[in-house]
Amino acid sequence: MPELTAATGSTGTPAGERHGAPAMVYAVAGVSALGGLLFGYDTGIISGALLHLRDDMDLSSREQEVVVSVILLGAMAGALLAGRLAVRHGRRKVVIAVAVVFALGAGAAAAAPGVGALIAARFVLGLAVGGASNMVPVYIAEAAPAGIRGRLMVLFQLMVACGQLIAYLCGWALSDGGDWRTMFALAVLPAVALGVGMLFLPESPRWLVERGRREAAAGVLARLRPAGTDVHREIDEIAEVAAATPVGGWRDLRQRWMRPALLIAVGIAAFSQLTGINAVVYYAPTILVDAGFGDSAALLTGVGIGVMLVVAGVVGALAVDRVGRRRTMLWFLPGSGIAMAVMALAFLGPEGSAAQRWTVIVALFAYILCNGIGIQAVVWLIGPEIVPLSVRGPATSLATVTLWGVDLLIAVTALTAIQTIGRSGTFFFYALMNVVCVAFVVAKVPETRGRSLESIERALHRGGSFRKALQKS
Repeated sequence: MPELTAATGSTGTPAGERHGAPAMVYAVAGVSALGGLLFGYDTGIISGALLHLRDDMDLSSREQEVVVSVILLGAMAGALLAGRLAVRHGRRKVVIAVAVVFALGAGAAAAAPGVGALIAARFVLGLAVGGASNMVPVYIAEAAPAGIRGRLMVLFQLMVACGQLIAYLCGWALSDGGDWRTMFALAVLPAVALGVGMLFLPESPRWLVERGRREAAAGVLARLRPAGTDVHREIDEIAEVAAATPVGGWRDLRQRWMRPALLIAVGIAAFSQLTGINAVVYYAPTILVDAGFGDSAALLTGVGIGVMLVVAGVVGALAVDRVGRRRTMLWFLPGSGIAMAVMALAFLGPEGSAAQRWTVIVALFAYILCNGIGIQAVVWLIGPEIVPLSVRGPATSLATVTLWGVDLLIAVTALTAIQTIGRSGTFFFYALMNVVCVAFVVAKVPETRGRSLESIERALHRGGSFRKALQKS
């Protein structure tokens, strides 16, 4: 395999990365990815808590949807706010602020005296979820070497999956006492760990270069690259790209040359939700209980879903760098659609039979595994990786808001859709969305494995077919 320099960023392993990255790179990814764990826990814990909340507070189906979905409304606002703050104050400070908001929101949710207070607390948690989902992948992408950027960024999604698994386990362990307040309060612990850990990490070197602080950026890169790496060469490349495309705002997203990258980032963000993942994560126990499964069986199935999400995160983290982003999606998304269709067909059969229950559970686990690897492992990677540095803040904010907006749409309509067109009709719709997503990837998404962020941007500037230009670079 040919060797490359970090500056060229084409295929293969960049020079200087063959001997392994310093521990600081992994510290940056590991600590900041705690934001993903909080994201997963706070969005996943509602599935177990809802079984008790709906009885304690006498919630209707619509009120249940509001309690579940208001965190997503907050996430949309948080994603927009984080992008703007990061341009001015830097990535690191925003992640620290996100940790503080996570702790405040979790404490308020645990102490909520009524449904109104709970909804307000969940909105505050949403601000933190949106900020984390927007800023943590960008922070990791801008700190990591090209050769291991994919696996480090997918660590964020793996931590989301771990957070969801922990949420399911806590929901199951605390189910006998119906202690939903403790379920919410436990999120304070990782929030404190995130905030304290970030105090010891450096700022993004790309943000420092963008602000004209080249010496500070050189000092950070010296901690993030192997000994002997020519960090000034990397800084020169970052500065060259930044000078060619000065920092822009929302209006700059309308430039024709960057539309292909924006379409990909926004499209993958939308399909990550339209393919049905969070309808399952949020409502699986409720759907299974209403379909005749016992509470215990439904919660244990939820734990199984959490395990599948973690397995998918591990496999996805390996696949995106070894197999490639595009190929990973094309290999696993068809399986996701087939599993969802099988689940839809199973709900057409007579309810209550052992065959139906096992078919639903196996199809559910297969869907989580394939969808988790096929698109959830890629969605937080592709946006920050593919959009230009000059508009990375607003562009990733737009992609993140799109993700949370579609997620919000799914959350506020899932139970209503099931009541209107049935479980089978709802799951057939999600199966169809998996097929459409595969077609979108085939037509639009290029392979970015092993490419530096700057080489991706240069291919975008060439015009024409972005996918073909990147393949030739």
